[in-house]
This record gives sequence, structure tokens and C-alpha cells, in this order.
Amino acid sequence: LKLTLTPQAVDFLIEVGYDPVYGARPLKRAIQKYLQNPLAKLLVAGSFQPGDVIEVTRSQDGLIFGKPKVMAVA
Repeated sequence: LKLTLTPQAVDFLIEVGYDPVYGARPLKRAIQKYLQNPLAKLLVAGSFQPGDVIEVTRSQDGLIFGKPKVMAVA
């Protein structure tokens, strides 16, 4: 499996995980809550297969996991 995050997804994690008082701890929790835990559930459910590329994008209130859209060139 390959995991890619769009710049917007990275920005989301930074926004929800930034806290100048507590350092990196809130960022670690944000990554667990919004990235690791949902991804683990999808993997256990069989949503992705070996060799898949998982693209993480931002939604209004979290992250969306999917396969990247392939553009056909004519």
C-alpha cells in the first residue's frame, strides 16, 4: 500500500493539531484520531487491497480516504 496526503489534508492535520503550549502532543493525537484510526478501520474492512494507492484529502470536518482518480490522456 502507498499512502499519499494532499496539501489540504496536511493543512487540516496542522490546524487541528497545533497548540503552542503543548508542543507536538496534540499533533500526534490529531494524526491518530483523523488519520490512523479511520485508516485502520478501512483496512480491516477490506476497503483497500495490496498494491493500492490511498489518497487522503480534506473534507469540511475531517479527512476522506480514497483511490486517486486517473486522468486518461488521449
